[in-house]
Amino acid sequence: MRHSGGVKSPLDQQDWDELKAAAVEVMRRAYAPYSHYPVGAAALVDDGRLVTGCNVENAAYGVVLCAECGLVSQLHASGGGRLTHFVCVNGDGEVIMPCGRCRQLLFEHGGRDLLVWTVSGVKPMSEVLPDAFGPDDLTSLAGAGTEGAR
Repeated sequence: MRHSGGVKSPLDQQDWDELKAAAVEVMRRAYAPYSHYPVGAAALVDDGRLVTGCNVENAAYGVVLCAECGLVSQLHASGGGRLTHFVCVNGDGEVIMPCGRCRQLLFEHGGRDLLVWTVSGVKPMSEVLPDAFGPDDLTSLAGAGTEGAR
């Protein structure tokens, strides 16, 4: 699936279904020997590219990589850009919600307008992660200095 870049237009249901199919395909390559909970993620980039990722578990549970981490790694390995549309699925191919850490990761690379297929329909990231902390918050702090900090 490749869409014309530069303009973020709403996807029709067929496009969303194709994006979900890409997530299901990559989910089948997940490495989940401990939880037995494979996850696949797929997203469109603002230049029309498709990026995907699957979860990769580890015996040291704290170093597990969520599917979204692989997706963002592929985003940057293939040229960067901004995510515009996103979906993730479980081992049954059902749409699932990204965990809190991954919502923050997606916000960083797609912003508040990133469209996310959630368990209750398509929503902008601003609704999936309201009042998110992002790069602009760091910029505003840097300019403020230390006055008033306690």
